[in-house]
Amino acid sequence: MCGIVGIFDIHGSSEIDRDLLSRMNESQFHRGPDEGGLHTEPGLGFGHRRLSIIDLSSGQQPMHSQDGNVVLTYNGEVYNFPALRQELEALGFVFKTHCDTEVILYAWQAWGEACVERLRGMFAFAIWDRPQQTLFLARDRLGVKPLFYAQLPNGHFIFGSELKSLKQHPLLPKTIDPTAIEDYFGFGYIPDPKTIYQGVYKLEPGYCLTIRRGQQHWQPRQYWDVKFDVGQSRSVAEAGEELIERLREAVKIRMVADVPLGAFLSGGVDSSAVVAMMAGISADPVNTCSISFGDPKFNESQFAAQVAERYHTAHRVEQVDPDDFSLIDQLSGLYDEPYADSSALPTYRVCELAKKQVTVVLSGDGGDENLAGYRRYRWHTYEERMRALLPDALRVPLFSTLGRIYPKLDWAPKVLRAKSTLESIGRDSMAGYFHSVSVLSNEMRAQLFSEQLKSQLQGYQAIEVFRRYRQHAPEHPLAMVQYLDLKTYLAGDILTKVDRASMAHALEVRVPLLDHKLVEWMATLPPDLKLHGREGKYLFKKSLERYLPNDILYRPKMGFAVPLASWFRGPLKQRVQDALLGDTLRQTGWFNEDFLRHMVSQHQSGLRDYSASIWSLLMFEAFLRNNLE
Repeated sequence: MCGIVGIFDIHGSSEIDRDLLSRMNESQFHRGPDEGGLHTEPGLGFGHRRLSIIDLSSGQQPMHSQDGNVVLTYNGEVYNFPALRQELEALGFVFKTHCDTEVILYAWQAWGEACVERLRGMFAFAIWDRPQQTLFLARDRLGVKPLFYAQLPNGHFIFGSELKSLKQHPLLPKTIDPTAIEDYFGFGYIPDPKTIYQGVYKLEPGYCLTIRRGQQHWQPRQYWDVKFDVGQSRSVAEAGEELIERLREAVKIRMVADVPLGAFLSGGVDSSAVVAMMAGISADPVNTCSISFGDPKFNESQFAAQVAERYHTAHRVEQVDPDDFSLIDQLSGLYDEPYADSSALPTYRVCELAKKQVTVVLSGDGGDENLAGYRRYRWHTYEERMRALLPDALRVPLFSTLGRIYPKLDWAPKVLRAKSTLESIGRDSMAGYFHSVSVLSNEMRAQLFSEQLKSQLQGYQAIEVFRRYRQHAPEHPLAMVQYLDLKTYLAGDILTKVDRASMAHALEVRVPLLDHKLVEWMATLPPDLKLHGREGKYLFKKSLERYLPNDILYRPKMGFAVPLASWFRGPLKQRVQDALLGDTLRQTGWFNEDFLRHMVSQHQSGLRDYSASIWSLLMFEAFLRNNLE
């Protein structure tokens, strides 16, 4: 796992500032502390920071083809590289190393842009083809690895694994994009392809980008998309057996490494399944790690210990201080733009723990999106049934009115907290789902934002992100929201969180449940094998009954939560007041100060739970303090 950077003169062959390229590269030192390399020539500069995983003695980058015509800088792992190497050797290519980097080089020379379609793994890379005067960038299908880019006013195109590397360039525009603010407070992150800055972008998952020198216009191209085909019926036994076989194979190809390897073990279904598969493959005890919390409402360590004991893993567990908010100031520097998933805190800690034992870990990320594990999928299907019962002309005004007049009872038992559900049913399917996943609802954002910001938005709303993907989404209600999450939440939130937290510790995380071949197969499963009544991940759990006990498989989902509500009424009370009511947010002119005071007062008095909204504002304020000049 590595960090990459580059500068490309689109229109000519100007000299590349090697010192600037080096600063861009070194800003990502944490991603690859083992080695660093630069390549410059007229009009082009590549940089690379290396975390050595395979073929430790060679594989240095940027790497040149044997004929010297092609240069590559690459971040990731291609798991099918041995088979591709054999295919390329049959075509006459001669290899000097045993690493996957050289395979990508010659795959480009053999197949051009189509090379990316043959790669199985997680990757972000850039290739310079000198004879064709062409720069080619690609990002893996699910977005495990990041890639940022921008075209500068001087005609230079720059890219990097993290936004912080681009920010080293003095010509990078740092004007805040108002629509990115709207997206952030809608989703809790800034969905691809936007960043917080105008004119600075993320290459989307499953996309590549080709720029030929002298070209006036260029556009990213999609090379992959997941296709949901939910019409094929199959038995639970047959499908479950195939699921386990496919998962085992996805795990096995991710266990190749020349450095210590292990797994995250939270005690949940997905990570436990990965560990079970690893234990069946490995001759040695699997290294596993987990963190525990003092508060039993958040603590899953006893379930992780059960799995560790069953599979005789070399298990390591450390307790995290229940008031572990010392990382808050570090997070804005880690993520480079506003990012509001509070589980970034324990994720950072579990990566820190894992690095004490290993350099590579396997995780269970992706199971919820692919196999319908989130509770919100269950609620969405309930709401869809209600929508189907009543015609729109009756349903919309009835439930919109009920949602508006029903009180917000954050302090009441769950059965009485129906306001959000009523509001969702009063919307169409996509808008209802957006309402259910929003950090701040449409109504709250309208209250939070100032008239100045609303004017800058010119009517733009964050739901446009969903609308962009909806035209390609399947019609089945469950498949539709799974598709939307694969396109937005998975890459923008989950994988971003894991990439930054792991690479801050020079730790590589591999995600077998996001193997694209496995994802494509899971997309063909009938919806009732994923969500069966109230049971999410139904087929997965049934197929794992031979491997895991029922109290692992069928207990309520906990998640990787932190006690924000109590923090903001206790040890962080003053910090919340200083951040939300202080000069930094006020001076932007983007926020309604009366509503900010209302949020702080209502939350700290215990009348309302604004913890998710307050956290998103805390992280936005921290970003502004640390990043605006």
